[in-house]
Amino acid sequence: MITIYTDGSSRGNPGPGGYGVIMMYKELRKELAQGFRLTTNNRMELMAVIIGLKAIKNKELPVCVYSDSQYVVNAVEKGWLLNWIKTDFKGGKKNRDLWMEYHKLSRGLKIKFIWVRGHADNLFNNRCDELATTAADSSELLVDEGYEQANENGALF
Repeated sequence: MITIYTDGSSRGNPGPGGYGVIMMYKELRKELAQGFRLTTNNRMELMAVIIGLKAIKNKELPVCVYSDSQYVVNAVEKGWLLNWIKTDFKGGKKNRDLWMEYHKLSRGLKIKFIWVRGHADNLFNNRCDELATTAADSSELLVDEGYEQANENGALF
């Protein structure tokens, strides 16, 4: 089983943000992080999951994702995402671009999400938080094109 811990952060909502990911398989461990100049916390929480899934090389292995984002965990585990897709994200549902990317990546994978309390005693969640906040504070911030383009076009985020 591949274990993935994820966290997202934003300094202001919206504001500069970042994600942190820890991936573990057997004795292997990999950390991933990146910052963005303007984004939201929920987008970074979801982006962390997407980046983790993209980094998986063996798509046959089951995946367990630990996240402190109830937004992300509940959207998948409670089936909200499938309903959002069926209704074409009506009612102002946010982050369609990232949710559709997640949906595409998740097909064919065996993924289980587990919610963990943020800023508690979970060593890996705390490390992901450190990675995400450090990335958000970096001077090398990328553009969250989905967020910035949607706001230029007047879309709801």
